[in-house]
Amino acid sequence: MADPVAGSRMLPMRNRMTILLATLGLVGSMATSGCSFQDSICGDGDYPILAVGVNNGSDCIPKGQEPPAGWVHYPEGKVPKHVDDEWDVYWRDHGIDEQGNIIDL
Repeated sequence: MADPVAGSRMLPMRNRMTILLATLGLVGSMATSGCSFQDSICGDGDYPILAVGVNNGSDCIPKGQEPPAGWVHYPEGKVPKHVDDEWDVYWRDHGIDEQGNIIDL
């Protein structure tokens, strides 16, 4: 015959296990989608552009569209992807002159 005391201890153990597994699942999903918590520089279908000169502006335009006069693509490999990422911070103190050279602001 089953021990009634053991059966009563089993239910709380199942509840603890369920809570533990749910917590681990939540933590795992948050860890694998961590970058989704950062704001993107541009929305889907857009890419960032940089103002030429010392006015230090940036904007987003649809992919496939050329930047308007006075604006350029970011140099390859130096494109900001998320707010406050390495390149977003870098371009706060740097710009591009009319010849395409990176300048300090």
